[in-house]
Parts: sequence; C-alpha cells; structure tokens
Amino acid sequence: MQNEVTELIESFNAYILKIAPGCVAIAELLRSDEIQTALQTILQFSEGMSWLIQSVELLKENDVFVSLDIKKIHDYLMEVNNGLEIHDYVLVADMFEYEIAPFFEQIKIIEGNQH
Repeated sequence: MQNEVTELIESFNAYILKIAPGCVAIAELLRSDEIQTALQTILQFSEGMSWLIQSVELLKENDVFVSLDIKKIHDYLMEVNNGLEIHDYVLVADMFEYEIAPFFEQIKIIEGNQH
C-alpha cells in the first residue's frame, strides 16, 4: 500500500504544478475567442479537479497531510459554471487567471514520507 501512496503523491505533485499554467491557458483561449477549445479544456480541468479531490481524500485516509481547500475548489467550479451559463467569457477568463491560478500556485507540494 505504501508504494501506491508514494505513486499518488508523485502524481498529485506533478498535477498541482500544471494547474496554474493550464488556468492561464484557458483564460487566453477565452480571450482569443477560441470558445470551443476553451470549453473542452474547462471540461478537462473539471475532470482533473474531481481526480484531485479524490486523491486528497485517499491521501488523508493514509495519514498524508494535504493543504488543499476542497470547498474552495467546489466554489470555483460553481462560479465558472455560472459564468459559462450566462456566456460571460470575460468573467470566466478573469476567474481562471486572477483567482484560480493564484490559488493553485500557493498550494504546497507534498513532501515524500509523511507517515
């Protein structure tokens, strides 16, 4: 089981480092009117957030401390969804660049052995 936890920590850390640049890329797609590509990327972002949340729960079950505010992620997803529903792509782009990206930039990667 320890090996699986180590692999999950490595995957978690690698993914965390990619989120902020991905958020900025989504903002740029929205601002350059590449809406379909942006929407597909937002869908991938949402799926990634589901994986991230499940990973945090598994890590916590294995006594690995993760400093990630899951409620905040849910709030961001709700706000993004609301912005998309009213087709306010400027608002959604701003959220990804100025709120969501900085949120993930400050997340600490998990140190190796925390047991």
